[in-house]
Amino acid sequence: MHFFETSFGRTEKRRILLTKIFCNGAVGYGECTTGEKPFFSHETIDTAWIIIKEVLAPIVIGKNWAAPSEVGQWFKQIRGHQMARAAVENACWDMTARANNIALYELLGGTRKEIPCGVSIGIQDTPEQLLEKIRTEVDAGYRRIKIKIKPGWDYDIIKLVRQTFPDITLSVDANSAYTLADIDLLKSLDEFKLLMIEQPLSHDDIIDHSQLQKQINTDICLDEPITSLDITRKAIEMKSGRIINIKLGRVGGFSEAIKIHNYCHEHNIPVWCGGMLEAGIGRSHNIAMSTLPGFSLPGDVSASKRYFKEDIIEPPVTVNKDGFIKVPQVPGRGYEPKEEYIERITVRREVFSA
Repeated sequence: MHFFETSFGRTEKRRILLTKIFCNGAVGYGECTTGEKPFFSHETIDTAWIIIKEVLAPIVIGKNWAAPSEVGQWFKQIRGHQMARAAVENACWDMTARANNIALYELLGGTRKEIPCGVSIGIQDTPEQLLEKIRTEVDAGYRRIKIKIKPGWDYDIIKLVRQTFPDITLSVDANSAYTLADIDLLKSLDEFKLLMIEQPLSHDDIIDHSQLQKQINTDICLDEPITSLDITRKAIEMKSGRIINIKLGRVGGFSEAIKIHNYCHEHNIPVWCGGMLEAGIGRSHNIAMSTLPGFSLPGDVSASKRYFKEDIIEPPVTVNKDGFIKVPQVPGRGYEPKEEYIERITVRREVFSA
């Protein structure tokens, strides 16, 4: 498969941390979506393993809940470690849906029977390689193309893409590669009629973004700093951006994601589902979340085959020729884990019981 490159590095392989929750015959799955190194956030697969093992599992084991949102409340005492928390909480949501014989998206309050899909295309070795990949995804029906940018791979590249594909819905993602010193460059991107510029400035900033949004016409989308409803509220009040990217792992799981979605929906702020190169478990959680009514823009929820030779679920996630994923109408996430395959590739496990 092809590498995936952003402004902070290139990914060619992924270690996946899964959680599996058992209760009264029902089973739920979660996936920790952090990377192996602390580049996107402070978390890594190895720190998440420790937090789940030593902190989260002891909190959850042996407890009952009327609604899985209670699990998120139990974790409120923990500062940070949202991706580890999400891996456990989301498994509890999946298990609850299965135990009640309803689809996960319905338990979340979702209403859509299909979701529009976009793709995120990393920085390539050559402009020609980028154009080739964009052509492949456009031909596959994806409804929004997002390309990664960084200093030296920005204005001229976007200009080339826009000249080649004048009619596509196009956005760019900087992953915090710029500062206010680059404001003239960022202003120049207005000419390309972009859907958004995602996270152009520092990963933890909402102040400079507010200054930038006042000076450019293109909508800013906030990503990395959106870790809670409280931060979301402050960013919206400061007019730091006009679009919010909700990532399940980054905000700590479904409970907080729903709160952020509801607040943005009430304030007419479009939201969409961001991706973290998830395997099938995390991808199916993203599908369920994207059915909420405020998810009005195509997210980074794409087909399994875009990233993995073999996904860990069946059936694999597929996108139809019109750029939509049909939401499974069965209990739980709607995609079954390939237990034998997962067992074969597992290198470490821990089991906890009451």
